[in-house]
Amino acid sequence: MKVGKLALLFLVLVAAVVVWDGFYILPEGQQAVVTQLGAPVGEPVTTAGPHFKMPVLQKVRYLEKRILIWDGKPNQVPTHDKTFIYIDTTARWRISDAMVFMQAVRDYAGAQAVLDDIIDSSVRDIVNKNNLVEIIRSSDWDVSLAGDKGQNFPEIVALGRDKIAERIFQNAGKITPKYGIELVDVMFKRVNYIDSVRSKVYGRMISERKRIAAEKRSVGEGQKSEILGKLERELKDITSGARRESEEIKGRADAAAAKIYADAYSKDPEFYSFSKSLQSYEKIVDANTKFIISSDSEFYKYFDKQ
Repeated sequence: MKVGKLALLFLVLVAAVVVWDGFYILPEGQQAVVTQLGAPVGEPVTTAGPHFKMPVLQKVRYLEKRILIWDGKPNQVPTHDKTFIYIDTTARWRISDAMVFMQAVRDYAGAQAVLDDIIDSSVRDIVNKNNLVEIIRSSDWDVSLAGDKGQNFPEIVALGRDKIAERIFQNAGKITPKYGIELVDVMFKRVNYIDSVRSKVYGRMISERKRIAAEKRSVGEGQKSEILGKLERELKDITSGARRESEEIKGRADAAAAKIYADAYSKDPEFYSFSKSLQSYEKIVDANTKFIISSDSEFYKYFDKQ
């Protein structure tokens, strides 16, 4: 009886182990590869939910179905026009065939190493075939928006940074499927000059900005001279017009004064003469004035009558 109970208990434990280890639940957003003695068997499982496998003998490896990020290390790469630059690249990828992925790279570290080799070599190959201007300017760069109708920016962009990245993506995307990897896109995170080139580029930028500034100042000085010349001409016109008008007013005033004097003199010449003499006395005679005049002087006749 005891042996039967023990056997039944053993069978229950075995059944529990089989049930516990024979089923697994695949989470949403992941895929699974069942391995037996370390080797993948069957087709990858991509449907979320409960699934069955052989207990004890088989194991489950979970892999992402979602898009993953690859970040490369900045590399020093020469362009076609012999300019060395640092290029920092990033890419997005997903596991397209979990079985091939397991057989080719086994894990994410292996995938990172493979992508390092594939993408870095594609970057180096494409950048070596293109000039610096193609790397640093976007594909939709419009020379007419560069200022001065583009005359200070003579370089012509045939491809541009976006199309260069697209070519890198196409070249690398042809290789990755054999590793069970699908590239989604490749982008430049940053493009920078090496130190020796950076100083030359900055010097060129400074000299170019100085040349443009000198040109602007020259145009400004020309416009200033034109404005000042126009202002001076207008000032002379206003001044001469005002002077002419003042002379005309003074002439009319003198004529009116002369007419008034003439009218006053014609009405009473003796009184007019007396009034003018008094005005003269007031101007030249004060408390300290002494003068000697003859008795027949016109100036003396009013003294003689007093």
